[in-house]
Amino acid sequence: MSPSRRQFLSATSLVAAATVPYFQGPSRLLGAEPTSKNDRVAIGLIGAGGMGVGNLRAASKWIDVMAIADADARHASAANQKLSGGKAAEYADYREILDRKDIDVLHIATPDHWHTKPLIEAMRAGKDVYCEKPLTLTIDEGKLIRKVQQETGRIVQVGTQQRSQFKLFVKAIAMVAEGRLGKIKKVTAAIGGAPSCDAIPAVEPPKELDWDRWLGPAPVADYRSSGRQSNCHGTFRWWYEYSGGKLTDWGAHHVDISVWALEQAGQAAEQGGPLRLGGTATHPVAFRDGMPVERDRYNTATAFELTATYPGDVELVIRHDTDNGVTIEGEKGRIFVNRGKLVGAPVEALADDPLPEDAIAKVYKNLPMVGDGRGAHWATFLHCVKTRQEPISDVHSHMRALNICHLAGISARLGREVAWDAKAEQITGDEQANAMLARPYRKGYEIEMG
Repeated sequence: MSPSRRQFLSATSLVAAATVPYFQGPSRLLGAEPTSKNDRVAIGLIGAGGMGVGNLRAASKWIDVMAIADADARHASAANQKLSGGKAAEYADYREILDRKDIDVLHIATPDHWHTKPLIEAMRAGKDVYCEKPLTLTIDEGKLIRKVQQETGRIVQVGTQQRSQFKLFVKAIAMVAEGRLGKIKKVTAAIGGAPSCDAIPAVEPPKELDWDRWLGPAPVADYRSSGRQSNCHGTFRWWYEYSGGKLTDWGAHHVDISVWALEQAGQAAEQGGPLRLGGTATHPVAFRDGMPVERDRYNTATAFELTATYPGDVELVIRHDTDNGVTIEGEKGRIFVNRGKLVGAPVEALADDPLPEDAIAKVYKNLPMVGDGRGAHWATFLHCVKTRQEPISDVHSHMRALNICHLAGISARLGREVAWDAKAEQITGDEQANAMLARPYRKGYEIEMG
């Protein structure tokens, strides 16, 4: 990092908390157009698929993409042209970005099984990170990430950008916090189902793709591809080897909002999580001991209704059908929110009894709000990089929600209810289920903690 840029970050970190109040509109620190090159943040991208490119485009007015790493050279080259006009350095091994002293901020947008290892190594290398969701493949990975974040003090924001959609999700959370729904009785996260497919043949991977590196910590497997179906890139999320399926894909968004609502209502604080989780799930292949017996086709749950039960018999239901979004039911009424609407009698009542002016600011941790949605989420992250404040989608709140998604996956794969000790973060009374809190890493791709 250049001395002028380092001085800029240092100076803003000292004064921002005192000089940047809550506001709606362009931030002094993150103006619509930076006043100089030194006001821009140098970024390294790890995982150059559609999500990584889309995210950095949303942040383009504040950043310069200096380096790109991807196991697929085609992805790295295409992203380079789109994000930096071909000027960024391209790497096959992301660790070369970690070694660069001129890059202090990273974006990790790899497939799910490749989130935890580079994130931990980046924090230990002194980098701040915006990491795509879901942050982990297992519950134990979340414990490790939280430990390293606390030890290093690095700023980590998760790509759950619904937390920065002020007119919809944040407004809904503010209504809950202000007591407009009363005591919450039930929250439903409708996240849609997942596809199935016939057997996908094993073929030679494209010459530009380093398949062994793409697999990384996951077990050795054949590369499979037929038409738009594969066990790589966009469809990796339908394989438990690399993802948690829809339960951690859309679940990471809507379960996050559901848990945020319960916490703002003060109904999840004491226990910190549910007591038990169970229900029904349908998979496209047979399972034995929680693992798919067929490895040549999609294997994540296609349909499900799984319920996390909190103290006081408060329920958080995750289901595949009904309108995609979050329904929050309280003693005073119910609301429904998704990325297109916020509806319900308590919403209509705001016309005569609006929320206090600071209601949204309070649930948004009084962080500046710049725009709405993905761009706003990036603005918040970059603001926190400069001020060292905790971001709105921090690793700790994210894992409280994502643990429920992971528990739902374990229950679905085993076909039975699991009991959860949220304080100890352990499944109780079921050794087989508890063993599924972690997965082994392939030799050569272990997480280095030194």
